[in-house]
Amino acid sequence: MADETRVAFRGGGYAPRRVAWASAATLIGLIALWQALASLGWVSTAFASSPVAIARALGQLGASGELWGHVSASLRRLAIGWVIGTASGLVVGVALGLYTLARSPGMAVVSALFPIPKIALVPLFIIWFGIGEGSKIVTLAFGVFFPTVINTLAGVDGVPRGLIRMAQSFNLRPWSILTKIVLPGALPAILSGFRITTSTAIILLVAAEMIGADRGIGAFVLQAGNLYDTDNLLAGIVVLSAIGLCVSWVLGRLERAWLRWR
Repeated sequence: MADETRVAFRGGGYAPRRVAWASAATLIGLIALWQALASLGWVSTAFASSPVAIARALGQLGASGELWGHVSASLRRLAIGWVIGTASGLVVGVALGLYTLARSPGMAVVSALFPIPKIALVPLFIIWFGIGEGSKIVTLAFGVFFPTVINTLAGVDGVPRGLIRMAQSFNLRPWSILTKIVLPGALPAILSGFRITTSTAIILLVAAEMIGADRGIGAFVLQAGNLYDTDNLLAGIVVLSAIGLCVSWVLGRLERAWLRWR
């Protein structure tokens, strides 16, 4: 009888998991390395402040209340612009994915306007909507709209048409087909698009605030740069990074909650 040979299990399926301590250790290690290089004089603090100096600047800004004024203004613009752009992009993306009459003319418009750098349109939006909140919110909504349309369309196209035909054969109403088959099937692509659009919105927010705002993180960073105040400049960048991390964490929680069926 031939000897039995154990074969190693090879069916892992490439299913990477998030390891929270590894993420935290990586960030802490990079910050510690940065501080060490600054303390040893290998990095000039005139051009890149040390993490300790940045933390001190953040503490002073928080204690004075200036930081919260800038952050609240930016978050308000970010939330309103992102919601408007996302809601309209979802509606258009679903329409393009389901209806022939909407697909060809809609894709022609999207293909023509999507490649335009949205930052270049900020001065035009200021002319159209004024230098107040309107131009900033429109800039964010316009930048979020097109990626949302494209990701939603891709998600709808990825839904098996056999499921839709089966639902139609059982005389399911169009609204039930949309909410019970199309949107759940397209949800992974839509949520992936949210990660792109939130980053895009933050970039456009900073650009819009730098051009025409007296409050907001973008305006604060621009002012600190004009004064060569690297402590506050990098403090503002850290705040933007923190906003991005918080948004990413929220989206991750939504993905785990809404995509458990996968």
